[in-house]
Amino acid sequence: MVDPATDPLVEVLLHLFVGFGLGALIGLEREQSESGGTFAGSRTFPLFALYGGIVGSFFPTGLSIALGVLAVPLTVAYAGKIWYERDIGLTTLMAALLTVLLGAIAMQSDTGAVIAIVAGGAITVLLSVKDPIHEFADRIDEAERLASVKFILVVLVVLPALPDRSLDVLYGLNPRFVWLMVVFVTGLGFVAYVLGQFLEPEQSIALTGIIGGFVSSTATTVTMAEKTEQNETLYHVCAFAVVTASIVMFPRALVEIAVVNPNLLSRAVLPLGTMTVVGAVAAGALYWRTTSDETVEPGELQNPFRLRPALLFGVIFAVVLLVSEYAHEWVGTSGVYATAFLSGLADVDAMTITLSKLAAEGTVSTQVATTGIVIAAIANTLVKAALAWTLGTYRLGRLVSIVLGIVVVSGLVLLVVGV
Repeated sequence: MVDPATDPLVEVLLHLFVGFGLGALIGLEREQSESGGTFAGSRTFPLFALYGGIVGSFFPTGLSIALGVLAVPLTVAYAGKIWYERDIGLTTLMAALLTVLLGAIAMQSDTGAVIAIVAGGAITVLLSVKDPIHEFADRIDEAERLASVKFILVVLVVLPALPDRSLDVLYGLNPRFVWLMVVFVTGLGFVAYVLGQFLEPEQSIALTGIIGGFVSSTATTVTMAEKTEQNETLYHVCAFAVVTASIVMFPRALVEIAVVNPNLLSRAVLPLGTMTVVGAVAAGALYWRTTSDETVEPGELQNPFRLRPALLFGVIFAVVLLVSEYAHEWVGTSGVYATAFLSGLADVDAMTITLSKLAAEGTVSTQVATTGIVIAAIANTLVKAALAWTLGTYRLGRLVSIVLGIVVVSGLVLLVVGV
């Protein structure tokens, strides 16, 4: 007796249903948004997916011909749409072609079905956020637009051109790896920046700290400190934003470790995770003490896609990488820890990625790498407390120091017990 789970016919029908479902999802979005108009809607898009699925399953070599055949009626329908509706947008037409391809991809294999589901979901989300995307584009001024374009061009041009090997002239540095980490860290900040534009963090003190922490926790601390100088009664909400921005650094470091050296993650997750939880509980207590009318704008978040800060981070990262490696070779573990503390005063990302890479190469042990990362995080946390004292009011400095002090102590305890 044939097992239904392994029956080829059942498998084909399931994959065909996946494609049909994706077509229906995209079609519903097009019809509800009224973007498809008379061109295509909730019935036509599932048919596009079935067309691609049937051709992809039974006539895979003729898929390109099938797309060409479909292009004829699509062109006629699109021309009619322009004539009757005076709308020359290509979004719905491209969605139709992609839906055909999704149907074909879903039929290839289980992996193809998963890829089709992910791509179909992304297409649906992209189609449904038309207004927010246009609003976001309108908010970007000319200077930010040029900065982003220059950065992206440099990434696309420079990254492939850099050699992917250690160079003696650079004291053993791999230039492509250094630049790839610059792009990665900047990309994390840019994701938070985009979220900040969509979610308007100035209307939520929680988002002020979280998004500010991913973009620049130091800048958020300085901004909040200056706010308390202007209005001392805001010290509770400003302290919450500073603490939140500071503890975001710990999960951000875990993300960087997971990307650079996943094997180190299991060891680093306990100290950094504990510091995150302790900080989050303390921040929650601050939030509870904050009255509902205590709202504050965090200040303008700058687009992280700027060439000069990216190059500066690249230089810092390269120097930290070299100093850490040679410090371990010449002085031993104590040299790594000293470098971690000094580097952490300015930037945690560089030290986190550096020690993750050195641990992956076997240059330092996982224990030394984890301890060094925690030391860098503690040093940077102390800097935030110092900035709150120096630039803010006495109440802000005291409150931030108490809360971040508890976080630092939790990290130190874990280091002392040898975690």
